[in-house]
Amino acid sequence: MRKLSAYGLLAAALSAVPAFAQDAAAPVVEAAAPIVDKGDAAWLMMSAVLVIFMTLPGLALFYGGLVRAKNMLSVLMQVLTIFSIIAILWVAFGYSLAFTGAGSAEDATFFTPYIGGLSKAFLAGVGTDALAETFSTGVYVPELAFVIFQMAFACIASALIVGATAERLKFSAVILFVVIWFCFSYIPMAHMVWWWGGPSAYDAPSGLLFGHGALDFAGGTVIHINAGVAALVAAMVAGPRLGYRKELLAPHNLTFTLVGGCILWVGWFGFNAGSNLEANGLTALAMINTAVATAAAVLAWSFGEWMMRGHPSLLGGISGAIAGLVGVTPAAGFVGPMGAIAIGLIAGLVCMWFVISVKPRMGIDDSLDVFGIHGVGGIVGAILTGVFAAPSLGGGGVFDYSTGAVGEYAMGAQVWNQTLGVIIAIVWSAVVSFIAIHIVKALIGLRVSDSDERQGLDVTTHGENAYN
Repeated sequence: MRKLSAYGLLAAALSAVPAFAQDAAAPVVEAAAPIVDKGDAAWLMMSAVLVIFMTLPGLALFYGGLVRAKNMLSVLMQVLTIFSIIAILWVAFGYSLAFTGAGSAEDATFFTPYIGGLSKAFLAGVGTDALAETFSTGVYVPELAFVIFQMAFACIASALIVGATAERLKFSAVILFVVIWFCFSYIPMAHMVWWWGGPSAYDAPSGLLFGHGALDFAGGTVIHINAGVAALVAAMVAGPRLGYRKELLAPHNLTFTLVGGCILWVGWFGFNAGSNLEANGLTALAMINTAVATAAAVLAWSFGEWMMRGHPSLLGGISGAIAGLVGVTPAAGFVGPMGAIAIGLIAGLVCMWFVISVKPRMGIDDSLDVFGIHGVGGIVGAILTGVFAAPSLGGGGVFDYSTGAVGEYAMGAQVWNQTLGVIIAIVWSAVVSFIAIHIVKALIGLRVSDSDERQGLDVTTHGENAYN
């Protein structure tokens, strides 16, 4: 039985989704002969399919049901188009910039912690025989499988943002903003959190937050906080929808929202458990943590809403599910099932409180609560990972490759590492997003005309109706 090597982290340099397909510098551990297990490879590729399924059609239906009927197709088209654009950009330069070193020796001194290089642009050198290392020394998967798995992550992270500005932004403005954010916020954050040398070269240069010890098993900082903050900034600068707080802007089809949300839940098993890269006991732990944390958050939001508003709603229940999924994402492979349940309960309650009580006082029309669920849930989950990863609370601790054993766990220090990751993710995404949205505003403008907004974007932007 494996010890906990799949946690794949140094005592001082910790992360979870690896960036093993890099040109590692000066490894000190002699790599074992590469072993490609067909089960690991099949699981990783299946996980990539599940994450793609989360976006198309999962996220599209989830968002589509939450908007008014006259804007259903506009949201579907935004998600579809963003997925397609980011997929192309990922193989063109995104993967290389996120998961390689910065390039020359001079560049590596300053840029390596923040961004990679272009040595694998357009997937140069990434053929069918190229391998990427997993969390176990000497165990590999096809690098192309790792590329498409990470591509699926980049696509859904970018598509999450559109929920905050739904029903009022120009199609071109949405696309341009997301592309700028992807280039200057998503790629650097992925590099900072997930890029390292792998277990056979663990002391090679690594990303900034990895080097500081931030744990992020499947994307709490890289995806949810990063996209949630971008969504909040975009919604703030764009301004509210016409009739906000004056007219009924209720979801038009909660059945679609439930179906989309349940697809997200199923796909999230690939999201979280796939991030282990191997098919083993740790993968099973991430799966059960994903299930029970989400269930706990559904109950937390539903019963919390029941107490606050006098009734549990379907919208609240499925919102709680997404909050739980977000909350457990950074912790999925580090905590035990009881810790996952605790994270789900806390994330569900905190996100519910934010959406119901805090958001109305902010005056920012985050149409579909992207920040309230993904941003807030990501922050809660990232910080609580530092608490419940402690072996004393049923967590797995962290594996120290220098000693070949689980290292001594200091909860206070780990919570600080997690908080540092949260702060950097918030600040980085906020700055990039603020600049990006103003660039878009200056170049092409943000809002459709008032008459187009009242008529609905399905007809005015796309010339179609979702329903006859």
